[in-house]
Amino acid sequence: MPPPAAGTYDEAGGPPRPEALTRIMLRPLASSLPLGFFAFGTGSILLSAQQLHWAPLAQTPALMLLTLVFVVPLELLAGVFAFLARDGGAACALCVLGATWAGTSLVTLLGPPGQRSASLAVFELSVVPLMLLLFLASLPGKPLFGVLLLIGASRFALTGVLQAGAGPGVETAAGWLGVLLAAFALYGGFALLLEDTTQRTVLPLGRRGRARTSLQGDLGHQLEQAEREAGIRRQL
Repeated sequence: MPPPAAGTYDEAGGPPRPEALTRIMLRPLASSLPLGFFAFGTGSILLSAQQLHWAPLAQTPALMLLTLVFVVPLELLAGVFAFLARDGGAACALCVLGATWAGTSLVTLLGPPGQRSASLAVFELSVVPLMLLLFLASLPGKPLFGVLLLIGASRFALTGVLQAGAGPGVETAAGWLGVLLAAFALYGGFALLLEDTTQRTVLPLGRRGRARTSLQGDLGHQLEQAEREAGIRRQL
């Protein structure tokens, strides 16, 4: 083994510093956020179709099956790749959304069409504070993603209240909020996709802090404090 290169020893002439002998290998990945946004928007429209009665009540199982087949795996896939891309906040949010869609779809699919579920009400209302915390965590860097989570939390809150026995007015409000959410998700997904393919911000995304320097900074910004990230440090 060749001797360490000059400059790797500490000032006292002792053994080489660990960072001088350490190499961190990074795997380039495409952003999974556009996929997560598009899947979320599609799921929101499918749920709105049920709540606004755009589809017959008997078609509710078909809508939930489509959610399970299309929305859930894409959200979870986007979450997994967000973890690999070192974005823990986005990864947590995407995986929580995917699992929430899965639980909501399965309970609705297995029950009689149109029947309210107290268990589903408890579940969706329990997800709301979690999404609000994810919203607060995303604000310093990615406020657009935070707004999506905030609208989504409001949507799940209305749906939970509806499952608890609220009237048709709440159902209509939840349905139209879902349409707004879908439109917002489509904009966000398109803006993020353009940004990822052109390597510059084309449509406003409101990036701030490290989220901005991660796109506009140099390689040094990408590796700043890398030794403290979960995949490198000894313990989570």
